[in-house]
Amino acid sequence: MNKSDLQYLDMTIKLARKAEGKTSPNPMVGAVIVKNNRIISTGFHRCCGSAHAEVIALNRAGSKAQGATLYINLEPCSHFGRTAPCTESIIKSKIKRVVVGIKDPNPLNNGKGHNKLRQAGILVELATDSKKFKELNKFFIKYIIRKLPFVIVKVGQSVDGKIATSCGSSKWVTNKYSRYYGHNLRNRVDAIMVGINTVLKDNPYLSCRLGRRIKKARPIKVIVDTNLDAPPGANIFKDSHPAPVIIATSNNSKKEKINLLKKKGAEILLCPLDKNKNIDLKFLMRRLAKKEITSVLVEGGGKLIGSCFDQRLVDQAYFFTAPKIIGGKNAISSVEGNGISSLQKAIKLDNVELEDLNGDILIAADIKYS
Repeated sequence: MNKSDLQYLDMTIKLARKAEGKTSPNPMVGAVIVKNNRIISTGFHRCCGSAHAEVIALNRAGSKAQGATLYINLEPCSHFGRTAPCTESIIKSKIKRVVVGIKDPNPLNNGKGHNKLRQAGILVELATDSKKFKELNKFFIKYIIRKLPFVIVKVGQSVDGKIATSCGSSKWVTNKYSRYYGHNLRNRVDAIMVGINTVLKDNPYLSCRLGRRIKKARPIKVIVDTNLDAPPGANIFKDSHPAPVIIATSNNSKKEKINLLKKKGAEILLCPLDKNKNIDLKFLMRRLAKKEITSVLVEGGGKLIGSCFDQRLVDQAYFFTAPKIIGGKNAISSVEGNGISSLQKAIKLDNVELEDLNGDILIAADIKYS
């Protein structure tokens, strides 16, 4: 694999990202077709159920694809899903060579696509460094292998780790640049999750607002509400900010309240309780994955975020820290829960990135458990 091969593979990543937040539960995929050192066509998977990247690129190339090289960040599928196998289209096009970023982690494929292409006489090469290709589709990879959504925690806090004063005042701890960044995070995920206290105290819409545009249908709003206290008039139900609402509550919740919230359009998920008599979050995450939710952005409050860390559910975290000190013993902390008993068991941050957001400091990192 030469330098130009790597450059074309990098181009597939850029193409794939054009549909970020739109392809779930499918992965993001980009394709480039090159012949005689010249790009003759490109394509990317736009949304779940639509044509796959390589098929789009092949259709654009037409007869020119014969004898060309196809670059793609993820192994072409060899099985019937929402669309026909891409390997069939590649073989019919008489592509000579296929260069791939990573194998498909989906057990239905996972090398079978490469084998079918090789059996048809097509040269298949795999990138030696898989890191950036795995990073691109980390949501999909966790979802397809572990049957769980990728979990991101987002916190807006003061320097001393507070998200609200002792009186509950929380608007706004961070600045508008941090909040805009937060909406970009919402734009990438399938669902936003908050605890019922956030709904009761802040009455958020939980919509994705970029500029004046409100994203419809996604992200799904997930409310963790053990005692089913969600008020039917809450902003999460407003038609002006449309997206499905899922309320996770206990098996003991009253049927009258369940029926009332169902009339507001909410889906009610009955969940068992953990040893602390809170919603079993591991159970909830598995249920969300069964609904093809591949990623969840947990936005608060401190109790829910702490529980997610306690149960080792968090994969990545974004801490937006404002240059402010709130103080107060009873002020609300960004991460509560049970916490750790000794510093040796502290949750560690990996691949840490720092960014200055006009005074606010963003710490973004992968989560590493001891």
